Amino acid sequence: MIFSFHLPLFPLILTFIIIFLFKRFLSSPLKSHKNQPPSSRKLPIIGNLHQILGSNPHRSLVSLTQKQGPLALIRLGSVPVLVASSAEAAREILKTHDVVFSSRPKLRIIDTITYGSKDIAFSPYGEHWRQIRSIAVLKLLNSKRVQSFRGVREEETRVMIDTIGESCGSLIDLGKLVSSLTNDVVCRVTLGRTFHGLKFNDLLARFTYLLGVFCIGNYIPWLCWVDRLSGLEARTQKVAEEFDEFLEGILEEHINKKKMVDGDVGEVQDLVDVLLDIQRENTTSFTLDRDVIKAAIMDIFAAGTITTSTVTEWAISELIRHPRVMKKLQHEVGEFAQGKSMIYEEDLEKMHYLQAVLKETLRLHTPLPLLISRKSTQYVKLMGYDIAAGTQVIINAWAIARDPSLWEESEKFKPERFLNSRIDYNGFHFEFLPFGIHFAMAVNELVLANLVYKYDMKLPDGARGEELDMSEITGLSLHRKSPLLVVATPRI
Repeated sequence: MIFSFHLPLFPLILTFIIIFLFKRFLSSPLKSHKNQPPSSRKLPIIGNLHQILGSNPHRSLVSLTQKQGPLALIRLGSVPVLVASSAEAAREILKTHDVVFSSRPKLRIIDTITYGSKDIAFSPYGEHWRQIRSIAVLKLLNSKRVQSFRGVREEETRVMIDTIGESCGSLIDLGKLVSSLTNDVVCRVTLGRTFHGLKFNDLLARFTYLLGVFCIGNYIPWLCWVDRLSGLEARTQKVAEEFDEFLEGILEEHINKKKMVDGDVGEVQDLVDVLLDIQRENTTSFTLDRDVIKAAIMDIFAAGTITTSTVTEWAISELIRHPRVMKKLQHEVGEFAQGKSMIYEEDLEKMHYLQAVLKETLRLHTPLPLLISRKSTQYVKLMGYDIAAGTQVIINAWAIARDPSLWEESEKFKPERFLNSRIDYNGFHFEFLPFGIHFAMAVNELVLANLVYKYDMKLPDGARGEELDMSEITGLSLHRKSPLLVVATPRI
């Protein structure tokens, strides 16, 4: 997700680099290790950067490393990067040597936005890393907590369904509606209420955009001035300051509310309440200060608002392109709905085909195709190769999910492959790594079930499903390049 390049100064950068091609050459700290993974040819200074920058780096990495096999070593500027493109390699990194590869590389934009990488997703390996992840797993995103927000998900789903009903068969931007729903769910779950208005929406859009922008200073430090010249550093700092001001207001609002209603346990806590309670009740040496709380909230916004909506949008896109699958899913949902006005979460557990459709969507359209980059903390022997400490690691989950040696007809949308399968969303099956999105799937299942239960969705102007543009673009997540415009007509 860190290679989407949007800087208009890139030609200037290349010109500047060419001037110095014969003056500075890449050195390789890995030469002391004799058995390195196979690597691709690279240019001085920039290494392989020019081969992966663009809108779809996951596809570029497949082209770049397919001759090298499941492990390949490339250079992004001065940074050695190990690319893993097989389930076996992913298992070795994420399970066998998980401690060695648990840290994260220092990324300039992320570091600025998340208070020095104090968040859940990007904090480097160490005591803070252990404590903040423990809080996330045990307190924020456990099954009981996710279930406690069931009412929020159902209320917001009903609002979206009613909004579509009011369209009277006219053209709607389904992706925009689903995005609005997920924003409202995440706001209510995290902050206790929704936030609408151009100012908040603009801030959230700029925040998520920056998380997917390439920062040249991460890979060629002596060219970090380019990020300043382009205005990237200034824009990042401005977003960080605006988001900090917003989150400070949220914290004060919650602290004051707690003082006024202290002792009232009848109301479901939002995640800010949970974090503030942990802060007050802290009995360990770990300090959950305000910056850590705000950084954690930013992670939840990033993961919740973007990946959730993109999964539903891709699922509807595939269903429109595959009418047989759509009819089969509508039949299953209708059987369990039994004439209700809408589907509720209690109905979802038995809808195995619904779950299969979403799993197949996640396989073909992995929300984070390159997961989150990792960094080795020490030398390690990996699949017979010597990997030096400080090597950045990219797992191409998108390539693994389309590996023809693992998946029959790997490029086709076939939900049936997941029926009677034990593969789930938790990341324990290394041929299927959708980023552990338990919270997101609770929303996706409910929204998708209600959409296909209540409406038939067709493309405008009589276009056939196979004509739907499925072009993709990668920023923070893998999303549709063009809006999903449909005409929805009531079924019940």
